[in-house]
Amino acid sequence: MLGIEVAILSDKGGRSYNEDACGHWNSERHLCCVLADGAGGHGGGDVASRLAVETLLNAFGENPTSDGDALSELIWDTNEALLGHRSSDKRLRDMHTTVVCLVIDFVDSMAHWSHVGDSRLYWFRDGRVRDRTLDHSLVQSLINAGVLTPEQAREHPRRSELQSALGTRPEDLQVGASGGSVEVQAGDAFLLCSDGLWEFVTDEAMEHALGGAASPSAWIDALEHQVREAARSRASHDNFSALAVWLVEPLGEDEMPAEEA
Repeated sequence: MLGIEVAILSDKGGRSYNEDACGHWNSERHLCCVLADGAGGHGGGDVASRLAVETLLNAFGENPTSDGDALSELIWDTNEALLGHRSSDKRLRDMHTTVVCLVIDFVDSMAHWSHVGDSRLYWFRDGRVRDRTLDHSLVQSLINAGVLTPEQAREHPRRSELQSALGTRPEDLQVGASGGSVEVQAGDAFLLCSDGLWEFVTDEAMEHALGGAASPSAWIDALEHQVREAARSRASHDNFSALAVWLVEPLGEDEMPAEEA
């Protein structure tokens, strides 16, 4: 049985309030982590992100499963919940949110994930990025077409234009998934983050910070420092959030997964 260590960061950045939300739930077998980045004005963005996180965590907690298809279904159900809130309150009619969700079965040492929008999941092994989600965004489509490089996309004027988000009509919703469960091991790390973080921190910088960190909270602290330094000249830079998960050597029978402040 793998041990799990978790650290969370969520900051308003240069904005007046924070529209990001994140959280996690765990049992003796499963860990479920969710991060969302909302938008919509009139307070709708923070409502959308918080609703997405709460809905997903509550639904998973009621029926924990290692089935990746079931997680994708929860994403679709969460979209319906957001649409219901939009229709019941005119102030929230424009709200939407990205979401990224990770599930780890630390008894069977398996993980899977799902996402919508441009909040990302990174999977690290041996200190290097092994895999990451692909954004549902205009610039990602240009990268896929060979028009832009990933680094050019970070500075593209339309980099925040999404092609899918929760709060979208079901026929237009795109849900990305890991394509089944993957086997994980002690030493692996995961990072869920909003675009307010990854826009300023390259994959290589994430790897470098990971290699120099003694804990997931120290890793998060290093990433936060990089964002603040890179965004120093941008007074209105975006909210930024991250949720770090480290898989460690098996715990003793009386030990439980721990969260770091």
